[in-house]
Amino acid sequence: MTSKFSAALKLGDLNDFIAPSQSCIVSLSGSKEKALKLNNGMVEIHQSQKPAAFNQAKSASRTDPVKVTLHDCLACSGCITSAETVMLEHQSVDEFLNQLEAGKKAVVVSLSPQSRASLAAYYGLTQLQVFKRLTGFLKSIGVKGVFDTSCSRDLSLIESCEEFIVRYRKNHNQETGSQHDSLPMLASACPGWICYAEKTLDADILPHISSVKSPQQAMGAIMKRHSCHNLDILPEDIYHVTIMPCYDKKLEASRDDFVFAIERTGDKEQGSVGPQLTEVDSVLTSGEIVDLLQAKKIDFRALAEVPLDRMLTNIDEEDHLYGVPGGSGGYAECIFRHAAWTLFGKEFSGSLEFKILRNADFREMTLELDGKTMLRFACAYGFRNIQNLVRKIKAGKCEYHFVEIMACPAGCLNGGGQIKPKKGQSVKDLIQTLESLYLKEMQVRDPYNNPIAKGLYEKWLEKPGSEKALDILHTRYHHREKSVSSQYTNW
Repeated sequence: MTSKFSAALKLGDLNDFIAPSQSCIVSLSGSKEKALKLNNGMVEIHQSQKPAAFNQAKSASRTDPVKVTLHDCLACSGCITSAETVMLEHQSVDEFLNQLEAGKKAVVVSLSPQSRASLAAYYGLTQLQVFKRLTGFLKSIGVKGVFDTSCSRDLSLIESCEEFIVRYRKNHNQETGSQHDSLPMLASACPGWICYAEKTLDADILPHISSVKSPQQAMGAIMKRHSCHNLDILPEDIYHVTIMPCYDKKLEASRDDFVFAIERTGDKEQGSVGPQLTEVDSVLTSGEIVDLLQAKKIDFRALAEVPLDRMLTNIDEEDHLYGVPGGSGGYAECIFRHAAWTLFGKEFSGSLEFKILRNADFREMTLELDGKTMLRFACAYGFRNIQNLVRKIKAGKCEYHFVEIMACPAGCLNGGGQIKPKKGQSVKDLIQTLESLYLKEMQVRDPYNNPIAKGLYEKWLEKPGSEKALDILHTRYHHREKSVSSQYTNW
C-alpha cells in the first residue's frame, strides 16, 4: 500500500471502498501504519505509536477493532482523491479485467459525458472520436456493449421535471401532501452531497432532496430490468460497469437502496423471487481508463473508430451526439424551462443565463411575471455554498424553489475522478477547456423529445411519474447515525 494513501487516510473515508453488507475493520493502536490489508472485504490497519490526541472509548480495549460500515463514510474523497491507486477490491480495473477474462458474464459499459469530455481534452480528440475509439478498444478486450449515460440522464431529467411540478403545485395550492413535497427541491444526482446530507444534516432536510435516481443508477435500472432482454441476456448474467468523473460514484453504486430482486414468470405464484442484483456492479473513473490504456500500451489516438451501440446512446442519424447543456447534468436549466412552460406558459429560446451571486459557484435564475417572482432557481457547487444554503433552509429563509447541488466546485467536470491537468496547465484552464469541449459537439435536445426515452416510456415505464417509473427510477434517503464518531470524538 502506498505511503501516499497512509498519509491521507481518514477514519470516516474507508468505506468508499466497501461493498454492501461488508465491513471495514480498523485496528487503531498508534499513529503510523504498519500494514493495510484488504481480505474478503475487511480492511485492517495496524499502527505502532499511540497518538497523543486519540482518546479511546472506555468500553474498548487498546486492541479492539473499530467496525466501520458503508454508512460511516462522508464521501468527502479526502483519502481517495489523494491516492488514485487505492481502489475497492470490487470497484477496480483489475476486477473489470478479471470479469472479462472469466467470461461468465456479459460485460457492458456505460460512459458518462463528463468522462468523455475529460478523455477528449487529454488526447486532443473530439468527444465523438473518443466515444468511437473507446468503444472499439473495449469491445476488442471482450466488452459486449458500450452505451451513453446522456440517455439515462434524459430519463432522470424528465422524472425530475414531473416531480418538481407536483411539489410546486401542492406547495402553492396548499394542498395536503406528504413531507416529500417540500420546497425547495434539491437535486439528487451528486452522491457526495447525498452522503453529506444523510450523515451530517438534520433529518428534516432529506425530504427536500429529489427522489429521482442519478443517471448512473437510472442506467443500471434500465440495463438490468429492461434492456438486458433486448440483448437476449438474463439480468444476473450482466456485469454492468460505468465510467464516471467521480470516485463517490463507486460509493453510490454500493448503496443497498440500489439492490433489487428479479421476479420470474410464475415466481409470485410460487412465492419466490430471483437473485438479488445490483444496478451497477462496478465504477471506473476517467483517470482509471487512462491507466488501463497505458497499462496495455495502447496508442489511443491511433485506434480505429467503430460504430456506436445505438440502443441506449444519444446519437442521431447524422452521427451527432445530443443531450442537454450543463456539465453537471443541466438539472436547473431543464427543470426551469419545463416549469416555466407547464406552469405559466412561458417559453425560452436559446441558452439561459444564470446570474452569478457571491461567487462563480453560486448562480441563480428567476422568472418574473407582472412584477412578481414566480420561479427562483439556483446552482450551488462546493460545500461552502451548500452549507450556506442549508442554513437558510433550516432558518426558513430560503427563497429558492429548486437548487442544483454538486459537492465539487465547478461541478462534475471537475470531479475527483477526472484526468488531472497536464504539466503547466492550471485547474481553471482545464475546466474551461472541458466546458468548451462539452458544449462544442452537443446538439441540444429537450429530454422529452428523446426518441429512446419516448420508447422506454411507451414500452415499459408507461408515463413520467407513473407508479412503475416511481418504482424503477426513484429512490429514498435515510438519516444516518454517526456510529464511529460517537466512540472516538478526538480523532
